[in-house]
Amino acid sequence: MPDPIDRNVFSELQATAGADFVVELVQTFSEEAPQMIADLRAAHAAGATERFRRAAHSLKTNANTFGATALGAKARELELGGLPPDASGVDALQALYDTAAAALKELSRG
Repeated sequence: MPDPIDRNVFSELQATAGADFVVELVQTFSEEAPQMIADLRAAHAAGATERFRRAAHSLKTNANTFGATALGAKARELELGGLPPDASGVDALQALYDTAAAALKELSRG
């Protein structure tokens, strides 16, 4: 299984923003991303295409900031794919988030 985090992107973020600030960013992402995924689920259930797209876009942008490339790619797929017929894509995104979040917490500890 490939690394859920592109180490080069993460290292570059640490070099640019500072390791301590990256710890804060990871913490914020860990708090906000589950809400974004919940928003995706709610938007899907409500048939709210634009809300679904916006939540996927936000998650994609945040994931790519940290080098969570698989998570970012799945979020992009959901963002551009329109409202899916079922929640399997969101379930897959949740699994990718869980893996990426655990890896980010480890990396941010140094």
